[in-house]
Amino acid sequence: MPIHQLKALGQSIWLDHIDRDLIRGGGLKRMVDEGEIGGITTNPAILANAISSDAGYAEDLRALLRQGHTPAAAYEKLVIPEIRAAADILRPVYENTHRRDGYGSLQVALALADDTVATVEETRRLWREVGRENLLIKIPATEAGIPAITQLTAEGINVNVTLLFSQAGYERAAQAYLDGLEQLIARGGDPAAVAGVASFFISRLDTAVDALISSHLNQCGWIKTYNALERESLRNLLGKVAIANAKVTYERHEAIFSSPRWNALAAQGARKQRLLWASTGIKNPAYRDIKYIEALIGPDTMITVPPATLAAFRERGRVHLSLREDVASAAALLGTLKTLRIPLDDLASKLLSDGVKQFSAAYEKLIDAMPHSLP
Repeated sequence: MPIHQLKALGQSIWLDHIDRDLIRGGGLKRMVDEGEIGGITTNPAILANAISSDAGYAEDLRALLRQGHTPAAAYEKLVIPEIRAAADILRPVYENTHRRDGYGSLQVALALADDTVATVEETRRLWREVGRENLLIKIPATEAGIPAITQLTAEGINVNVTLLFSQAGYERAAQAYLDGLEQLIARGGDPAAVAGVASFFISRLDTAVDALISSHLNQCGWIKTYNALERESLRNLLGKVAIANAKVTYERHEAIFSSPRWNALAAQGARKQRLLWASTGIKNPAYRDIKYIEALIGPDTMITVPPATLAAFRERGRVHLSLREDVASAAALLGTLKTLRIPLDDLASKLLSDGVKQFSAAYEKLIDAMPHSLP
């Protein structure tokens, strides 16, 4: 079975989805019992869709609003029990893998993405409210988010750094985690009790790069002077940049977590901050629907997938150790991107900003609509 072959190579599949039926209908427990998934990731868009499309949530929501809860408080009273329940179902995985897998996740409010102090305080509150040690709090890799990650790791709170799109962004996230572990140890804390995850986004980057390349090929971009050879080189980049970017970043991940600094932390029981490949659903129907799973298989990683992608991989996934293949070619491809004046770092920064806005907007839209749920 492809999923079990994947696990044998050191990679875990996490499910990028949550709803009431999955938890209460037994679907999540079945997937856990059968060894298909090792965790769950969520974001405000996933949670908003679950709440807005489920009649059971709507009924509970109306009851909470009639009791005088604000829409924001009602949202938490709907979401936090589901996250707790998911964490409890995943608890055996957490124990059997010695804390390597078995986590549920919850996003800190993205309205706080540019406020370090508020992010730290809100994360502490959510950590207490959920009350499960196999919880990951997702914090975006903004300028304000990075020091928050260090502070929270130093306090023993599990952090999933999200919305990573570049090697430079990943390195900042990894260094923040190491800084936090060193501070935790200096305080006498136990680093073995802390988990760290870095969520590196894939398909969103290909979508953005492909769109920019297409605009250049159509002579409507900000550069209109590509010659025939350069135009052919641009075409050859379509659909390839995100995987190349991930492979080069994975190589850097392996270097960081085999360095003398890391070895000193590992000797005291620290756990690696694992790379998680996110945004793995295909957005371009011209591409193979499970191309990203098949191309990003390697030890000490996870890949989070929506249900449809999981089903497709279960049926016809092809498994081999792909992350370590053709890394030099991947680096060369990124060099070509630079030569052709495609600003990868600028795109990564924009995708981070856009991701914060998108997920925040999904939450705000749900909150604004809640008063209309009253009869």
